[in-house]
Amino acid sequence: MVKLGAFDFAGGTVDHVNAGIAAIVTAIMLGKRLDYKGHAIPAHNITYVVMGAGLLWVGWFGFNAGSGLAVDGLSANELMVNHIAAAAAITWALLDWFLDKRPTVVGISTGAVAGLVAITPAAGFVGVSGALIIGIVVSLVCFAVVAYVKPKLCYDDSLDAFGVHGVGGIIGAILTGILATPAIQSAYSGAAYGNFHQLWVQLIAIGATIVYSAIGTYIIFKLTEKLVGIRVEDKHEARGLDETQHGETAFTNFD
Repeated sequence: MVKLGAFDFAGGTVDHVNAGIAAIVTAIMLGKRLDYKGHAIPAHNITYVVMGAGLLWVGWFGFNAGSGLAVDGLSANELMVNHIAAAAAITWALLDWFLDKRPTVVGISTGAVAGLVAITPAAGFVGVSGALIIGIVVSLVCFAVVAYVKPKLCYDDSLDAFGVHGVGGIIGAILTGILATPAIQSAYSGAAYGNFHQLWVQLIAIGATIVYSAIGTYIIFKLTEKLVGIRVEDKHEARGLDETQHGETAFTNFD
Protein backbone atom coordinates (compact mmCIF):
# COMPACT_ATOMS: atom_id res chain seq x y z
CA MET A 1 0.00 0.00 0.00
CA VAL A 2 2.93 2.34 0.65
CA LYS A 3 4.26 1.74 -2.85
CA LEU A 4 0.78 2.32 -4.25
CA GLY A 5 0.67 5.68 -2.48
CA ALA A 6 -2.19 5.25 -0.03
CA PHE A 7 -2.68 8.08 2.49
CA ASP A 8 -2.83 6.73 6.04
CA PHE A 9 -1.17 9.16 8.39
CA ALA A 10 -1.63 7.43 11.76
CA GLY A 11 -3.10 4.00 11.04
CA GLY A 12 -6.69 4.22 9.82
CA THR A 13 -6.51 1.11 7.65
CA VAL A 14 -3.83 -0.93 9.41
CA ASP A 15 -5.42 -0.28 12.79
CA HIS A 16 -9.13 0.54 12.68
CA VAL A 17 -10.30 -1.09 9.45
CA ASN A 18 -8.22 -4.15 10.27
CA ALA A 19 -9.59 -4.36 13.83
CA GLY A 20 -13.18 -3.69 12.75
CA ILE A 21 -13.19 -6.42 10.12
CA ALA A 22 -11.54 -8.86 12.53
CA ALA A 23 -14.25 -8.01 15.05
CA ILE A 24 -17.20 -8.60 12.71
CA VAL A 25 -15.75 -11.86 11.36
CA THR A 26 -15.15 -13.09 14.91
CA ALA A 27 -18.58 -11.97 16.10
CA ILE A 28 -20.30 -13.84 13.27
CA MET A 29 -18.23 -17.00 13.68
CA LEU A 30 -18.50 -17.00 17.47
CA GLY A 31 -22.24 -16.40 17.47
CA LYS A 32 -24.49 -14.43 19.78
CA ARG A 33 -24.47 -14.52 23.56
CA LEU A 34 -27.21 -16.57 25.19
CA ASP A 35 -29.01 -13.48 26.49
CA TYR A 36 -28.55 -11.31 23.40
CA LYS A 37 -31.85 -9.67 22.49
CA GLY A 38 -30.84 -8.17 19.16
CA HIS A 39 -30.14 -4.69 20.50
CA ALA A 40 -27.56 -2.90 22.61
CA ILE A 41 -27.24 -3.97 26.22
CA PRO A 42 -27.28 -0.91 28.53
CA ALA A 43 -23.89 0.21 29.79
CA HIS A 44 -23.00 -1.17 33.23
CA ASN A 45 -21.49 2.14 34.37
CA ILE A 46 -21.94 5.27 32.25
CA THR A 47 -19.41 7.16 34.37
CA TYR A 48 -16.75 4.69 33.24
CA VAL A 49 -17.90 5.11 29.62
CA VAL A 50 -17.28 8.87 29.81
CA MET A 51 -13.97 8.40 31.62
CA GLY A 52 -12.85 5.95 28.95
CA ALA A 53 -13.89 8.25 26.11
CA GLY A 54 -12.05 11.15 27.74
CA LEU A 55 -8.88 9.09 28.15
CA LEU A 56 -9.10 8.02 24.52
CA TRP A 57 -9.64 11.61 23.39
CA VAL A 58 -6.51 12.81 25.18
CA GLY A 59 -4.50 9.74 24.25
CA TRP A 60 -5.41 10.20 20.59
CA PHE A 61 -3.51 13.48 20.60
CA GLY A 62 -0.39 11.44 21.28
CA PHE A 63 -0.45 9.11 18.33
CA ASN A 64 -2.16 11.40 15.82
CA ALA A 65 -0.21 14.56 16.59
CA GLY A 66 2.85 12.46 17.39
CA SER A 67 2.86 10.45 14.17
CA GLY A 68 4.75 13.21 12.38
CA LEU A 69 7.69 12.56 14.74
CA ALA A 70 8.27 16.28 15.13
CA VAL A 71 7.01 19.32 17.02
CA ASP A 72 6.22 21.76 14.24
CA GLY A 73 3.37 23.41 12.36
CA LEU A 74 2.20 20.10 10.93
CA SER A 75 1.94 18.51 14.37
CA ALA A 76 -0.04 21.53 15.58
CA ASN A 77 -2.48 20.99 12.71
CA GLU A 78 -2.69 17.29 13.51
CA LEU A 79 -3.62 18.09 17.10
CA MET A 80 -6.24 20.63 16.04
CA VAL A 81 -7.97 18.41 13.46
CA ASN A 82 -7.94 15.55 15.94
CA HIS A 83 -9.86 17.72 18.39
CA ILE A 84 -12.27 19.12 15.79
CA ALA A 85 -13.23 15.69 14.40
CA ALA A 86 -13.91 14.35 17.90
CA ALA A 87 -15.90 17.43 18.88
CA ALA A 88 -18.06 16.98 15.79
CA ALA A 89 -19.48 14.03 17.74
CA ILE A 90 -22.16 16.48 18.86
CA THR A 91 -23.75 15.20 15.62
CA TRP A 92 -24.39 11.87 17.35
CA ALA A 93 -26.08 13.60 20.28
CA LEU A 94 -28.25 15.58 17.88
CA LEU A 95 -29.27 12.37 16.09
CA ASP A 96 -30.22 10.86 19.45
CA TRP A 97 -32.20 14.00 20.21
CA PHE A 98 -34.12 14.14 16.94
CA LEU A 99 -34.74 10.40 16.51
CA ASP A 100 -35.11 9.20 20.11
CA LYS A 101 -36.23 12.51 21.66
CA ARG A 102 -33.27 12.68 24.07
CA PRO A 103 -29.52 13.10 23.72
CA THR A 104 -27.35 10.59 25.59
CA VAL A 105 -23.89 10.81 27.07
CA VAL A 106 -23.14 7.29 25.81
CA GLY A 107 -24.08 8.51 22.33
CA ILE A 108 -21.82 11.53 22.37
CA SER A 109 -19.00 9.41 23.81
CA THR A 110 -19.45 6.92 20.98
CA GLY A 111 -19.56 9.74 18.44
CA ALA A 112 -16.32 11.18 19.82
CA VAL A 113 -14.56 7.86 19.37
CA ALA A 114 -15.96 7.58 15.83
CA GLY A 115 -14.59 11.04 15.04
CA LEU A 116 -11.19 10.11 16.44
CA VAL A 117 -11.13 6.91 14.42
CA ALA A 118 -12.04 8.66 11.17
CA ILE A 119 -9.52 11.48 11.52
CA THR A 120 -6.65 9.07 12.16
CA PRO A 121 -5.70 8.44 8.50
CA ALA A 122 -6.37 12.08 7.59
CA ALA A 123 -4.65 13.93 10.45
CA GLY A 124 -1.62 14.97 8.41
CA PHE A 125 -3.51 15.74 5.22
CA VAL A 126 -6.63 17.81 6.04
CA GLY A 127 -7.33 21.16 7.66
CA VAL A 128 -10.02 22.26 10.09
CA SER A 129 -12.82 22.28 7.50
CA GLY A 130 -11.92 18.80 6.37
CA ALA A 131 -11.85 17.55 9.96
CA LEU A 132 -15.28 19.04 10.59
CA ILE A 133 -16.71 17.29 7.53
CA ILE A 134 -15.09 14.00 8.55
CA GLY A 135 -16.45 14.26 12.10
CA ILE A 136 -20.00 14.96 10.93
CA VAL A 137 -20.08 12.33 8.17
CA VAL A 138 -18.62 9.55 10.31
CA SER A 139 -21.15 10.22 13.08
CA LEU A 140 -24.01 10.01 10.58
CA VAL A 141 -22.79 6.76 9.01
CA CYS A 142 -21.69 5.02 12.20
CA PHE A 143 -24.95 5.97 13.92
CA ALA A 144 -26.87 4.35 11.08
CA VAL A 145 -24.78 1.17 11.30
CA VAL A 146 -25.04 0.90 15.09
CA ALA A 147 -28.70 1.90 15.42
CA TYR A 148 -30.19 0.25 12.33
CA VAL A 149 -27.85 -2.13 10.50
CA LYS A 150 -26.70 -4.10 13.57
CA PRO A 151 -30.24 -4.79 14.88
CA LYS A 152 -31.38 -5.66 11.38
CA LEU A 153 -28.57 -8.18 10.77
CA CYS A 154 -28.59 -9.25 14.44
CA TYR A 155 -24.85 -9.77 14.89
CA ASP A 156 -23.57 -9.51 18.45
CA ASP A 157 -20.88 -6.79 18.42
CA SER A 158 -21.19 -5.67 22.03
CA LEU A 159 -18.83 -2.68 21.89
CA ASP A 160 -19.49 -1.81 18.22
CA ALA A 161 -15.92 -2.54 17.20
CA PHE A 162 -17.12 -2.96 13.63
CA GLY A 163 -19.79 -0.25 13.68
CA VAL A 164 -17.45 2.43 15.04
CA HIS A 165 -13.86 1.35 14.40
CA GLY A 166 -14.33 -0.65 11.21
CA VAL A 167 -16.88 1.58 9.53
CA GLY A 168 -15.28 4.74 10.96
CA GLY A 169 -11.90 3.68 9.63
CA ILE A 170 -13.34 3.03 6.19
CA ILE A 171 -15.11 6.41 6.13
CA GLY A 172 -11.94 8.17 7.31
CA ALA A 173 -9.78 6.50 4.67
CA ILE A 174 -12.23 7.36 1.88
CA LEU A 175 -12.60 10.98 2.98
CA THR A 176 -8.84 11.31 3.26
CA GLY A 177 -8.66 10.51 -0.44
CA ILE A 178 -11.24 13.22 -1.09
CA LEU A 179 -10.34 16.01 1.35
CA ALA A 180 -6.53 15.84 1.51
CA THR A 181 -5.39 19.38 0.76
CA PRO A 182 -2.05 20.71 -0.49
CA ALA A 183 -2.52 23.60 1.96
CA ILE A 184 -1.38 21.21 4.71
CA GLN A 185 1.29 19.30 2.81
CA SER A 186 1.95 20.60 -0.69
CA ALA A 187 2.87 17.18 -2.08
CA TYR A 188 -0.47 15.60 -1.18
CA SER A 189 -3.98 16.20 -2.49
CA GLY A 190 -7.30 14.42 -2.83
CA ALA A 191 -10.23 14.27 -5.23
CA ALA A 192 -11.65 17.59 -4.02
CA TYR A 193 -8.46 19.22 -5.31
CA GLY A 194 -8.36 17.42 -8.65
CA ASN A 195 -6.47 14.25 -7.67
CA PHE A 196 -9.16 11.66 -8.36
CA HIS A 197 -6.53 8.93 -8.64
CA GLN A 198 -5.95 9.21 -4.89
CA LEU A 199 -9.53 8.21 -4.13
CA TRP A 200 -9.07 5.09 -6.24
CA VAL A 201 -5.86 4.28 -4.34
CA GLN A 202 -7.67 4.67 -1.02
CA LEU A 203 -10.41 2.28 -2.12
CA ILE A 204 -7.82 -0.31 -3.15
CA ALA A 205 -6.09 0.04 0.23
CA ILE A 206 -9.39 -0.40 2.07
CA GLY A 207 -10.35 -3.43 -0.02
CA ALA A 208 -6.96 -5.07 0.46
CA THR A 209 -7.15 -4.51 4.23
CA ILE A 210 -10.65 -5.99 4.42
CA VAL A 211 -9.65 -9.12 2.49
CA TYR A 212 -6.40 -9.60 4.44
CA SER A 213 -8.05 -9.11 7.81
CA ALA A 214 -11.09 -11.28 7.06
CA ILE A 215 -9.03 -14.21 5.78
CA GLY A 216 -6.42 -13.91 8.53
CA THR A 217 -9.08 -13.74 11.23
CA TYR A 218 -10.90 -16.76 9.83
CA ILE A 219 -7.71 -18.82 9.84
CA ILE A 220 -6.72 -17.76 13.37
CA PHE A 221 -10.25 -18.43 14.63
CA LYS A 222 -10.31 -21.94 13.19
CA LEU A 223 -6.84 -22.78 14.56
CA THR A 224 -7.79 -21.50 18.00
CA GLU A 225 -11.05 -23.42 17.91
CA LYS A 226 -9.20 -26.67 17.13
CA LEU A 227 -6.43 -26.11 19.68
CA VAL A 228 -8.19 -24.76 22.78
CA GLY A 229 -11.82 -24.17 21.86
CA ILE A 230 -13.71 -20.90 21.47
CA ARG A 231 -17.00 -20.96 23.38
CA VAL A 232 -17.58 -22.03 26.94
CA GLU A 233 -20.44 -24.32 27.91
CA ASP A 234 -23.85 -22.68 28.09
CA LYS A 235 -24.07 -23.19 31.85
CA HIS A 236 -20.75 -21.37 32.34
CA GLU A 237 -21.85 -18.50 30.12
CA ALA A 238 -25.13 -18.20 32.01
CA ARG A 239 -23.31 -18.11 35.33
CA GLY A 240 -20.74 -15.57 34.13
CA LEU A 241 -17.25 -15.91 32.69
CA ASP A 242 -15.52 -13.94 35.44
CA GLU A 243 -16.59 -16.52 37.98
CA THR A 244 -16.37 -19.69 35.89
CA GLN A 245 -13.15 -18.91 34.02
CA HIS A 246 -11.25 -16.78 36.53
CA GLY A 247 -12.79 -17.60 39.89
CA GLU A 248 -13.62 -13.97 40.70
CA THR A 249 -16.36 -11.39 40.27
CA ALA A 250 -16.30 -7.65 39.82
CA PHE A 251 -18.36 -7.03 42.94
CA THR A 252 -18.20 -9.10 46.11
CA ASN A 253 -21.42 -9.77 48.01
CA PHE A 254 -20.75 -10.06 51.73
CA ASP A 255 -24.33 -10.98 52.66
